[in-house]
Amino acid sequence: MTQVDILAFGAHPDDVELGCGGTIALSIAQGKTVAIVDLTQGELSTRGDVQTRKSEAKIASDVLKIYNRENLKLKDGFFENNLENQLVLIEIIRKYQPNIVLCNSRRDRHIDHGKANQLVNDSCFLSGLNKIETIDQNGKNQTSWRPQLILEYIQWNEVKPDIVINITGYLDKKIEAVRAYKSQLFNSKNNENNTPISTENFLNSVKYRAQNLGRLIGTEAGEGFTSRQLLAIKELDSLIK
Repeated sequence: MTQVDILAFGAHPDDVELGCGGTIALSIAQGKTVAIVDLTQGELSTRGDVQTRKSEAKIASDVLKIYNRENLKLKDGFFENNLENQLVLIEIIRKYQPNIVLCNSRRDRHIDHGKANQLVNDSCFLSGLNKIETIDQNGKNQTSWRPQLILEYIQWNEVKPDIVINITGYLDKKIEAVRAYKSQLFNSKNNENNTPISTENFLNSVKYRAQNLGRLIGTEAGEGFTSRQLLAIKELDSLIK
């Protein structure tokens, strides 16, 4: 498996597209390789089922031109930040060797989002310790690897970002990828119970957040991220939109 530039984690299929789909589309257009890892199959979702969500994730990945996507099949709603799951993620991180990791929000409406955030952050640290031994799918020992940067995308809760990525020109691509998850979004003909993201105005709120962040930085659209580490740049020109 080829090393990727960016590895995006989501607790559920659709988390990544909703949280950072524009940043991913932008990065791929710039020639970067991006892989997505879904921690769970979203089997506890009020709407849809595992197979439907798997098919929708494939469509969304094709829209964004993702290099590869995996699902770790941890238990939706019940996965824990424990040794067993950390070793699973360490193997994945060492497999893809990303310089940048994108992950769920630290605190959010859904309990899985915060749990996923801590699991990913801890696993990224542990992955850099060479005395933790892991084996790849071919039975070979993996080398230690620690990503240089972890960014946490914003989800349901309003959070002040530490950095905003200018996604001008890629908001439509983000929304196209999000729309792949038809089972989760508003549909007047769907008789399943409603959820917070199946309301008629939800997609409008996704667009508005991106447009409002764009307004705040003087562009058409933006995506915000938080970071546990102090962010740095190599040159001042990097701050120019």
